[in-house]
Amino acid sequence: MKKNVWIFGLISGLIVTAMMIYSVARCYSEPDFEGNMVLGYASMILAFSTIFVAIKNFRDKYNGGVISFGKAFRIGLYITLIASTIYVLVWLVEYYVFVPDFMDKYTAHMIKVKQDSGASLQEIQKETRQLTSMHEMYKNPLFVVLFTYFEILPIGLAVALISALILKKKGNAPAAINN
Repeated sequence: MKKNVWIFGLISGLIVTAMMIYSVARCYSEPDFEGNMVLGYASMILAFSTIFVAIKNFRDKYNGGVISFGKAFRIGLYITLIASTIYVLVWLVEYYVFVPDFMDKYTAHMIKVKQDSGASLQEIQKETRQLTSMHEMYKNPLFVVLFTYFEILPIGLAVALISALILKKKGNAPAAINN
C-alpha cells in the first residue's frame, strides 16, 4: 500500500503544483486574468482524481479485488496529505522567493473587482477590512501554511471520501454448509 500511496501522492502533488505555478505566473504576466480560481480548483480535482485510480489499483492488483471503506479512505487520505504537503511547500518557496508581493497584488485586485462590480461603498469597505486582516495574518508563516492547507485539503478529503464510497468492495463470504 505504501508504494501505491507514494506514487499516486507524488503524481497528484506534481499536477497540482504545476498548475499553481502556471496560474501565479499567468496572474503576474496578465493582471486581468480571471480564470485563476476556477483553474485552480479544477486542477485540484484533476490531481486528486489519482485517488480513485490508486484505490482501484490497490483493490484490484494487490488486495484480491476487495477493499473496505476504511482502507480505501486511508489510501485517499494519505495521498491527499502527500499532495497537499507538496502544494504547501512549493507555495512557500514560490511566495517567499518569487512573489513576495502577492498579497499586495491580490488585495488590490480583489478590491478593484469589487469596485468594478458596482458594489456599494459599505461592501467595498467590508471587503477591504477582510483583505487587510488576511494580509496581516499572511505575514506570519504559520498562517501561510494553514491558509494553504485549508485551500487544498478539503478538496482531497472530499475526493477520498467519494472514491472510498464508490470503490469499497466486500469479499465473498464462504457459503454456509448445511448438513
